[in-house]
Amino acid sequence: MGGFFGAVCRQDAISDVFFGTDYHSHLGTSRGGMAAYDTVIGLQRDIHNIQNSPFRTKFEHVFDEMKGTSAIGCISDADPQPLLIRSKLGTFAIAMVGVINNAKELIEQYLGYSGGYYSAMTGGRINSLELLAALISQRDTFAEGIRFAQQSIEGSASILILKNDGSLIAARDLLGRTPVAIGEREGDYCVSFESFACQKLGYTVTRELGPGEIVEISLEQGVVRLKEPGEKMRMCAFLWTYYGYPASTYEGVNVETMRNRDGAIMAENDCREGNAEDVDYVSGLPDSGTPLAIGYANASHIPFARPYIKYTPTWARSFTPQRQAEREKVAKMKQIPIKELIEGKNLLFVDDSIVRGTQLKETVEFLYENGARAVHMRSGCPPIMYSCKYLNFSRSNSEMELLARRVIVELEGEEGFRYLEEYSNSGTERGKKLRAAICEKFHFSSLEFQSLEGILSAIGVDPCKLCTYCWNGKE
Repeated sequence: MGGFFGAVCRQDAISDVFFGTDYHSHLGTSRGGMAAYDTVIGLQRDIHNIQNSPFRTKFEHVFDEMKGTSAIGCISDADPQPLLIRSKLGTFAIAMVGVINNAKELIEQYLGYSGGYYSAMTGGRINSLELLAALISQRDTFAEGIRFAQQSIEGSASILILKNDGSLIAARDLLGRTPVAIGEREGDYCVSFESFACQKLGYTVTRELGPGEIVEISLEQGVVRLKEPGEKMRMCAFLWTYYGYPASTYEGVNVETMRNRDGAIMAENDCREGNAEDVDYVSGLPDSGTPLAIGYANASHIPFARPYIKYTPTWARSFTPQRQAEREKVAKMKQIPIKELIEGKNLLFVDDSIVRGTQLKETVEFLYENGARAVHMRSGCPPIMYSCKYLNFSRSNSEMELLARRVIVELEGEEGFRYLEEYSNSGTERGKKLRAAICEKFHFSSLEFQSLEGILSAIGVDPCKLCTYCWNGKE
């Protein structure tokens, strides 16, 4: 995944962009970067590896080494960015949130008709930003080039550009899969993936860009629309479930309150079905599962508690290490048990999602080792049946890494893939078998997933405007 933040200010913009970008650290753990424009120095850029240390610690020197009244910053789980590009459109810095799935075909097409070349990364791979910039430069204006690039890309691309005159160009993905918010503060302007980053820096969010909308931002002219938004939207529903930060709001829906509603809907369903009775405590698998658990506890009137605490002061986020064994080790080391809340207790945990299930298995074993009598599990979204092809959400290289798919193959081989909708539904025989098989594999006392209808109700946005591909394969 990834996120970006940009600002155009009357005074120095470096501080705002430094903190604004840092507020996107939950979206990526691979690379961080900043670019700035100064009337004397021109464009500057700085990129660092942030796999083993936070963005903030790698960029503390930026106040001494970079200056400008306009700047952009980004956090990425993929390629280094932003890049500085020189083309017929001028020199500019560019950052992107999204993924280009047809990069190989586009590169071959570009090389074929332009005779150009790309700088290759390790293994011969091309930086997606360089390809994106090449596509944009095929047209005579940034707006026309961005639209051409977005229409050519299979995947998605929300784009932030810092021009060599200090203005910003912001473009939301063609189908609005990721958010882009615009903020204003006494004549200064910012652009942000996460809306709360604007607010923490004193900006008021004045609008969210529509799908495919392109704007140019400068101190002289303010926010000028270059391309009207499209009517079709496919906003990623998984942002509310997991990746989005609790304080952010997308399409008028706050992430934290959505997760509370989501948990409450699951509790109401369990009450109707008579599931998971005699539970002592409800808890969330931190961090994004916590608001789901609070919503569940409030609706079910079962006490909320934290049977274990994550030790985060020195341990990096559990998915930061590149190797799975290291991620599992870090995840286990972070779990500090509260014996009084575990021994002999019937516990119900709510997680935001169940993807591969590796860390979940370790957590349940840890709870039983510390004396839990029973562990019930709830997922805040439906079973994930498809790897996302629109956003760089996961390190999964194959759909067979998904827990639901692996269990289906164990139950009836690849023939079972014809019945994914049935497996997703808890009311069908196949759905019951999927849940029972996962319970046996992980030693859950019970398992349930939020239904597709339930999560759409919790979000509250017109379902036609949401992408639910990872759950039901529908674009």
